[in-house]
Parts: sequence; structure tokens; C-alpha cells
Amino acid sequence: MASPFIESIRADMRLRGYSLRTEKSYLDWIRRYIYFIEKRHPAEAGGKDVKEFLTFLAVDKHVAANTQKVALNALVYLYKKFLNIELGDLGFQLASKQRHLPSVLSMQEVRGILSQLTGRNRLIIELLYGSGLRVNECLRLRVQDVDLARLSLTIHDGKGRKDRQTLLASGMKDQLMMTMSTAIEVQKQDNIKGVGPSLPTALARKYPNAFRSPAWAYLFPSSGLCAHPYDGTLCRHHLHDSVVRKFLALAVREAGIFNKRVGTHTFRHSFATHLLAGGTDIRTVQELLGHNDVSTTQIYTHVIGKHYAGTLSPLDKLSQF
Repeated sequence: MASPFIESIRADMRLRGYSLRTEKSYLDWIRRYIYFIEKRHPAEAGGKDVKEFLTFLAVDKHVAANTQKVALNALVYLYKKFLNIELGDLGFQLASKQRHLPSVLSMQEVRGILSQLTGRNRLIIELLYGSGLRVNECLRLRVQDVDLARLSLTIHDGKGRKDRQTLLASGMKDQLMMTMSTAIEVQKQDNIKGVGPSLPTALARKYPNAFRSPAWAYLFPSSGLCAHPYDGTLCRHHLHDSVVRKFLALAVREAGIFNKRVGTHTFRHSFATHLLAGGTDIRTVQELLGHNDVSTTQIYTHVIGKHYAGTLSPLDKLSQF
């Protein structure tokens, strides 16, 4: 059982509309910070303690720069938004940040992995690669998010709580139609029992019968029912991402790919890289991926060498003489 203080933070985050993933992450870092300050109330601590904690993460724990950034965001929320206390200039030691180029598959490697998959599993990986989705964006897709006429997908509440649209491969239409029909049938059977897909709590209150609408059916429903994490209502959630990671790892092994680390995000990297290599404008790729800044998208130009504006190695020019 969490302490009343932690529960009050949880309630505040839910009031502000933070995602469950963010809520879990922030509460974990806040707990770690409280232990670091020897279980004092955070209001009795301040900027000096936060600085020491963040420096401790970098110097003693050797955390990655992004990990330290998440911890900072959690503590800024705690003090600035929850406790209404300004932290001032922290001046902590930054964790070292090493730039890693993303792992990218060739088209032949993507084809090899897909050849090891069938049905639902293949469709999920095809969406990750063909539409540049993050795995949870894919698993959260509902029937209403698929526009087969315009060959587009609508991604709701993606990273940074943003909505966006991305493209859909025309070759997936038949499989998607079958998947949508199956998802709607699962929902119909659930509706007979008085349950349906998990819904945002505010929408469920405003439209009590929304769970009966086929539009809200998940494309990839979970195999069983569960309690809604906010109000405890019995519902059917979408497939868990661990299921995807397990069948993907097996497919990668069977495809004989041992020289690269291949995860669900690798297909999003490959989507962007292959579009740029094919001549797609970087701004278009930025929009499809949902990046705030084009500099984030530019990492893929380094992967394909376009950062060097097509410059040839001098070794290649030897053949011209």
C-alpha cells in the first residue's frame, strides 16, 4: 500500500492527464529521491538536495543522460507543479551522453523477418515498419483509427501527448479488414457480458454506452479481461507489448540475423531510413514520425550517408582514372 503522500501525487497526475507510463516512471523516481534524502518530506528539502541526487545518478550510478533527464523531469514536476516550490538554478553534473546511430535493417532483412511471421503477428510488424509506429502506438490502434479509403492511420495521444496521421501500405488492406472484423466480433461477445474495451475514464462517463460502439474496438485485443487501472471496471485492454517482443525475438533468430540488435523500434528506424534513401523529403518524414524538431529526424541522414551530401570516397574515384 502506497503512502498517503504518494497517493496524493498519483491523484494529482491523473487530474492533470498524465499517461499511466509517465505516472509509473515519475512515482518511481520520486520514491528513489525520498530514500536518497533519508525519507524526509520533499518540502523540507530543496534545490541543493535535488542537485546532489542528480549528480549522484551521474557520478555514482553512471546512468545514461536520458535516464537522468527523466529523473529531473519527475522532480521538477514534484516541486514546481505539486508542491509549488521553485528549485532555482540546479547546476548539477550532467550524465555523459554518447551518440548512438540507430540500428537499421535492410529491406532484405525486413523481408526475412516477415517471412517468419503469419497472421496477427506479421500484421503488427508490418505496421511498425510500413507506418513508422512505436509498438504501443500500434497496439493502441482502434477500428476508428484506420482509414482504408485514404490509406492513413490516426495516432492518438502519441509521445508528447500528440496526435498525428501517418501513411498505410495499400497491400495491408485485406488483412486489416479481416483484423477489424475479428476485433469487432470480440467486442460483440464482450458486450453480451456487459463489458467492452478499456476507454478513457472521462469519455466513459460522458458516453456510458461507448463501449458498445465498434469504432472503439482495439485492433489487437488482449486474450483476457482485466480491471481498468483507473476505476477498476472490468474491460478488455489491448495486447501487451511483451507479447510482441517475444514473438519478434524468435522471428529474428529464425531469420538468421545475429549481427544487429533488433527490437520493435528498429522497424520505425528502418521506416525513416528507407523513406529518406528513396528520396522522401526530410520534413515529410519528420511529420510522419511525429518529431517536434527536424534535428531528431536528421539522425537518419547519418545512417544513409546523406549528411555528407552525396560526397564520394576518394577510393571510389580511383576507378575514373
